[in-house]
Amino acid sequence: MKKNIVKGVGLTAMCVLTLITTASAQSSFHQLTANDFWGTPRANAGGVVAYTNCTIDYRYQARRESGGYRLNFNIRLILNNNKSWLDKSRVSTPQQMTEILKHEQGHYTIAFLEQQELLRIVSRTRFSSNYNYEAMAIFNRIDAKYKQLNADYDEDTVHMTDRVQQHSWDLYFQQKLKFLPEDDEG
Repeated sequence: MKKNIVKGVGLTAMCVLTLITTASAQSSFHQLTANDFWGTPRANAGGVVAYTNCTIDYRYQARRESGGYRLNFNIRLILNNNKSWLDKSRVSTPQQMTEILKHEQGHYTIAFLEQQELLRIVSRTRFSSNYNYEAMAIFNRIDAKYKQLNADYDEDTVHMTDRVQQHSWDLYFQQKLKFLPEDDEG
């Protein structure tokens, strides 16, 4: 089963998530650097200096269990370096690069948090024979939540230009990562 859902966010640093049907955690948290951005900057980017493209890839196998179905998921978070770009010609100082990367890291962190929530929720769910629909409903619900979080992040930080709000979000992300619930197995 393959499903493709694209979600995008505008920013001075920008992130798009694609959900493609795939799922067990196969990625660890990644700290972004300027070397993660291999794509060609867009000329008509509307003031955007960087763009981060991530994919949450999930797959599952179903097995009948106690009158229902247990789905064995493999969920991976992939940073698509070839689609991610950073217009280095518009970065004039090391401090500016640090601020851009910090903002982009927020978008990556949102994708990571989405992956972790998906893993927790699906590992606790018993599915019926309609598991394809039920799994997709879970993914759509969680994806919508994180799509809104991405939009709120850019709106609140004014695409990283509001340094006070950016700092507030940086602290929020630190806390979310620090207190991630333990993975549940089955």
